[in-house]
Amino acid sequence: MSAWRRFLALLTARNREFVRDRAALSWNLLFPALIVAGFAFAFAGEPVDRYQVGIHGEPGAGLAGFTATDYIRFVEVADLEAAVTKVERHGLDLVIDAEQGRYWVNETNPAGYILERVLAGTAERPLQAQAVSGAAVRYVDWVVPGVLAMNMMFSALYGVGFVIVRYRKNGVLKRLKATPLSAFEFLAAQVVSRLLLLVTVTVAVYVATDLFIDFRMYGRYLDLLVVYVVGAFSVVSLGLLIASRTASEELAGGLVNLIAWPMMFLSGVWFSLEGLNPLVQTLSLALPLTHLLNAARAIMFDGAGLIDVAGDLALLMAMSGLFLAIGARAFRWE
Repeated sequence: MSAWRRFLALLTARNREFVRDRAALSWNLLFPALIVAGFAFAFAGEPVDRYQVGIHGEPGAGLAGFTATDYIRFVEVADLEAAVTKVERHGLDLVIDAEQGRYWVNETNPAGYILERVLAGTAERPLQAQAVSGAAVRYVDWVVPGVLAMNMMFSALYGVGFVIVRYRKNGVLKRLKATPLSAFEFLAAQVVSRLLLLVTVTVAVYVATDLFIDFRMYGRYLDLLVVYVVGAFSVVSLGLLIASRTASEELAGGLVNLIAWPMMFLSGVWFSLEGLNPLVQTLSLALPLTHLLNAARAIMFDGAGLIDVAGDLALLMAMSGLFLAIGARAFRWE
């Protein structure tokens, strides 16, 4: 039997094993859909008033009165164009360019109207107004990329990590070692199988929930699919790294939790990392889920293309290569 036929046989067997496990398949489909539906219901009402102002450049003494106003969250922005886009999407209520003496406000945002009045009454020098318009991005729109990414992460870490550990513990890997199957063929089949399943389930969940909720989408669906494929490859490679030498399911579970839970809370799945401690933001850049969500949200809400998110995709591919290289080198059959 050729290497290609051995690979296809193992790939088919792994796919059948997953599909026949009705409980696992149902959970992978229903869990993210239930989370999205829950957030859509919980945040269906009017959003709570929250004032956020982005400031580009040093505000100086002329804006001292405005920046001293209570109940307003001020955020430093480096990319003025991206900040203006957030004003259009109601991500920021007001953006001030302190260097040029101008500001942007969304005419359809009540919070922006109030902040504009406060600014006019507290600024020592008048600023030039720049009006923009655009519909608000609901929280359910913002959180759905994170829910899909989180489901992919857990499915990859448990689906790849636990399966290989169980194979090793039950002696399946020891039997496979006695066959002509190479370690590369076995690992490649596991990665491709889980990657196909993850992408299929993610697309199915997104399409099904989008029919009822109608998510905001300003970019191309094909670009979004590419981002999730690259992201899925990265988390599958991470799962392979965890399972490369682990022989105990208990240890594998501990390693998965050690990696998954910090990644879920520090990658921006549930809340934005803007305004958090700079050290936390720096640490989040070492997590593949952070770059997956940055790229996905840029495409969905800012209309970005693959070229615009090429940096995040390159980092995801680099992480995948690193995880695969270490996992393949450390892999053992027994």
